[in-house]
Amino acid sequence: MKRFLCALVLTCMFVPRAWADVSIDSANFPDDNFREYVSSNFDTDNDGVLSDSEIASVTSINVRSRNIASLTGIEYFTALTELYCDSNQLTALDVSSNTALEELYCDSNQLTALDVSNNTALTYLSCYNNQLTALDVSSNTALTYLGCTSNQLTALDVSSNTALTTLYCYSNQLTALDVSSNTALTTLWCYGNQLTALDVSSNTALTELYCYSNQLTALDVSSNTALTYLGCDSNQLTALDVSSNTALTY
Repeated sequence: MKRFLCALVLTCMFVPRAWADVSIDSANFPDDNFREYVSSNFDTDNDGVLSDSEIASVTSINVRSRNIASLTGIEYFTALTELYCDSNQLTALDVSSNTALEELYCDSNQLTALDVSNNTALTYLSCYNNQLTALDVSSNTALTYLGCTSNQLTALDVSSNTALTTLYCYSNQLTALDVSSNTALTTLWCYGNQLTALDVSSNTALTELYCYSNQLTALDVSSNTALTYLGCDSNQLTALDVSSNTALTY
């Protein structure tokens, strides 16, 4: 019996905990503004420490426009499904521990890289107006919305994102864009790039297509009979047949 009890105690000692109590201090949350937000919103008993239950209850964080330079400490909130951190001063963002994330808004920061490979539950990703030179969304197969406009992207592979209904990738430096796998797309805004060709024959659900200010020499929209908005000016088109696009209003 003694041996059994000893073995049981040792086993219990090494059972990993989902969370551990976290002090709300500069070591765990170095950014003053983020630390104040965490303290004000999640420390429900005002003891300066986040308990297991307090951490587990956090599913949404909204720190928009709070002059935050670092979100270090975000990794403790592993139950997080929504993160709104746009319009801050972030130069880096580590969400690798936030595997439950479904919506991420990190627009208008100074991010040069964004790793969302662990965030396979993401359905909504908005990261426009940063300084991204690359964006890998191959692991994010649940995405229905992707907004990565106004960055410095030279390539974008969305072949794995077959659930996408909305893609905003305008104002980058894309020279090619393959949307043949994105048959659910209803909205595609890819203007202001350097595209020389665009095949939308597979995108029969498209209602909005803005591809102006590129270098397109041809555009076939005969398969896109649901189109209501088409913007394709400032290209190098010599002909355009919209006889099949009877739903066009613009």
